[in-house]
Amino acid sequence: MEMIHTHKATPPAGHYSQAVRANGFVFVSGQLGFLPAAGPGERPVLASGAAAQAREALRSVQAVLEAAGSSLPAVANVTVYIPDVGLWDEVNRVYEQCFGEHRPAREIVPTRELHYGALVEISVVAVG
Repeated sequence: MEMIHTHKATPPAGHYSQAVRANGFVFVSGQLGFLPAAGPGERPVLASGAAAQAREALRSVQAVLEAAGSSLPAVANVTVYIPDVGLWDEVNRVYEQCFGEHRPAREIVPTRELHYGALVEISVVAVG
């Protein structure tokens, strides 16, 4: 098992890895929609709105996958968490733009709330 880390994605805020490669798969931890940090050691800031957070979360997912030697077209499963089912269409539009014709298995899970007041959290499993 190999732990994956990249400075191009939001750093973990707890006791976990950005991703783990095991048995030919890459398991990417849930990524929130943080903007890239302005400088080293600065706390990241959430993007404004569900669409912008979905784009930033997917940007982080892509960066972690690339650090693991994988990519978005290799994603087999996606889990999207949203605190309000009313955000579904907005998040789905960004998701469609990002994945294009690639259609991995997916769950969108409405939850009560996400950490830091985020509107989107995305985790993936990819071949890698």
